[in-house]
Amino acid sequence: MARGFLARTVAVVSLTVTLSAGAARCSSCYYLYPLFQAARTLAYSPSSERWFHSETARMSCGRAPKKSLHSKARTSPYPGSKVERSHVPNDKVDWLVEWEDYSPVEYTANSVLAGPKWADPEIGVKNFAPNFNEKDGQVERKSQSGPYNVENGRPRNPVGRTGIVGRGLLGRWGPNHAADPLITRWKRDVSGNKEVHPLSGKNILQFIAIKRKDCGEWAIPGGMVDPGEKLSAALKREFSEEALNSLQKSSTEKEEMEKQLNRLFSQDHFEVYKGYVDDPRNTDNAWMETEAVNYHDESGEIMDSLHLEAGDDAGKVKWVDIGEKLRLYASHAEFIRLVAEKRGAHWSEDPNLGCRVGAGI
Repeated sequence: MARGFLARTVAVVSLTVTLSAGAARCSSCYYLYPLFQAARTLAYSPSSERWFHSETARMSCGRAPKKSLHSKARTSPYPGSKVERSHVPNDKVDWLVEWEDYSPVEYTANSVLAGPKWADPEIGVKNFAPNFNEKDGQVERKSQSGPYNVENGRPRNPVGRTGIVGRGLLGRWGPNHAADPLITRWKRDVSGNKEVHPLSGKNILQFIAIKRKDCGEWAIPGGMVDPGEKLSAALKREFSEEALNSLQKSSTEKEEMEKQLNRLFSQDHFEVYKGYVDDPRNTDNAWMETEAVNYHDESGEIMDSLHLEAGDDAGKVKWVDIGEKLRLYASHAEFIRLVAEKRGAHWSEDPNLGCRVGAGI
């Protein structure tokens, strides 16, 4: 047992040094904060070997964390309200930093407190005893980033302080799991040839973006995974609802749409990202996690047969050229960058910027 502990400790130190070195070589690399966060306690975790292999296999080009760790999760006012978060300076985000005067604001939206089927009751309510860090009936309360702490009956955000306690707009205490289908194709000219960016010399990739009704920002289609729902089903459902307006289609239209979607979603795909999301809805006790998956329509034939039409939570939908100037909701621009580099597509007008993302993602 001691030998295993030592081996895991050495692995953690090696991982941390490797990531730090990688960050020095690639100053724009910032996204793999969960690796650093978990590395501190990895040696003490009984599932450390499983964590080490799964996380490093998913991402071969680590981005060092931004100095502010999560930033959108500390913005004010809180979405859909006038609530101002308690200010959390960059050096006080980490829970390991002692802060006796920390006094976060308590806030849970009335829409959550009303008790819709997608939301948990308040902590302390009779007959509500959630099993955190495990599958709780049909509700998945495990975090993609590993075990999280629970204090005074409330789960604690694994990345750090946000200035708000409670759940805000989020239904679940702890992780709220989402699915983000990232659909891409090559941009083509009128003759059907792939368009090449004049500066980078790389083919231009496009993705389907929606304009969110709640905040007006452009984003990847996606939404919450229903209790007991498989990821693949959630990805397809969210895409059809938001980008194809399937909820308003006739049974005949839905049947034809389903045939084309089955072709698209049965193709080879890759997991772009899986884990914590720096989301403005996050609180100290509830946070967003997602699995972003890329489905690529190489010829464009499948998507040509489907008519884009915004529905459900989307106000607009369209194909968008991929490039470094994209400004998207939450961490979505980073997901797009990873897809562009995976596909060898245009991203930056400066060929010396960015870092290589390996096939292990």
